[in-house]
Amino acid sequence: MLNTSKQTLLSAAVIVAALVIAVIFFILKPPPETVTVIPPTLSIDVAIAEKQSLSIAVNSQGTVQPRTQTALITEVSGKIMQVAPQFQSGGLVDKGELLLRIDPRNYKVEVTRAEANVATAFSNLIQEKGRAAVAKQDLEKYPRNYASKEARYLSLRLPQLKEAQARLDSAKADLTHAKNNLARTIIRAPYKGIIKTRNVDLGQFVSAGSQLGHIFAVDFAEVRLPIPADRLAYLALPESGSNDSLPAVALENELSRKWYGNIVRTEGVLDERSRVLFAIAKIDDPYGLENGGEPLMMGSFVQAEISGKKIDDLIAIPRYILRTGNKVWVLDDEQRLRNRDLKILHTEGKLVYVYDGLNDGDTICLSTIPNAIPGTKVKINNTSKTSSLLNTISGQAAAADTKADKL
Repeated sequence: MLNTSKQTLLSAAVIVAALVIAVIFFILKPPPETVTVIPPTLSIDVAIAEKQSLSIAVNSQGTVQPRTQTALITEVSGKIMQVAPQFQSGGLVDKGELLLRIDPRNYKVEVTRAEANVATAFSNLIQEKGRAAVAKQDLEKYPRNYASKEARYLSLRLPQLKEAQARLDSAKADLTHAKNNLARTIIRAPYKGIIKTRNVDLGQFVSAGSQLGHIFAVDFAEVRLPIPADRLAYLALPESGSNDSLPAVALENELSRKWYGNIVRTEGVLDERSRVLFAIAKIDDPYGLENGGEPLMMGSFVQAEISGKKIDDLIAIPRYILRTGNKVWVLDDEQRLRNRDLKILHTEGKLVYVYDGLNDGDTICLSTIPNAIPGTKVKINNTSKTSSLLNTISGQAAAADTKADKL
């Protein structure tokens, strides 16, 4: 019993000693070192806002039409005796070039007959003038025989003289008509153009008023372009009778081929249903006959880009930096992120045109920052100007267009 009690006391003493030692070690243990975690600084690219006078292009589309197209109609009847090789669909003809000839023999006979009638009428007039001269001599020799005014008028054969003159005038008019009909047996091109259709052939009899074919002019073409009402403010469209500079227009077809012209007029009436105004673009030498360019065929569907007028105090920024709600990040004087609400005038391709919300000299964040919050401190990496960004993006677009043209 005594030994057991001693062992119990000894064990308790050992445990108490261990606890005391542990407490002493815990108290005397040096405190852990405090580690300060410094969040990494964001490095971003920025652009300095710069207001500019910029033009905004307006896009449209339309179908190429000739400025003039004419139905070729004969004014005389007869059998077709000659057809020019160029008088066929797609044939190119010059102004005044012969297209076809109608049998002229009957019309030559009419001219000969009319010439004979003129000669007869002229002879009758000469004879009547001679009689009038003799009558005048009698009147002067025996004036008492013609006391009244009416008697003197009749004695001078003035009615017969006027009748002879009228018959000569009528005969000359008939001769002119006959010559005109003879000239109408030859059908010529009214202007330089391309034959669209031919409806007749060699040996066919045609009546006056018959439609022989169609021709259209190739000196220039026109495209009717619809302009939405909300885009009219971007353009300096020509007014009636104005000699101001005409807006340039670039046309592109389905094969990415391009032609250039100008807006020369508008139709002057806003369509009540579609709310568009139609502007007319003019393209000189569409078939490349003068400059050897690629032909812009009539009936082609084209996309059009109309150059806009200059609009003051705009800032162009890349479209990708625009966040939901038309917001962008700008930097304050301490280089901290701040939200800025923008008012957008127009969005085109990779550019956004801002008319309110940014001032000259504002520092705009160009980098995409996920989960950023206002007040975040940032470090500026690269700095540019919004004007240089505009030139860069526009140049990239032009280079892409040039590459597409070469394909």
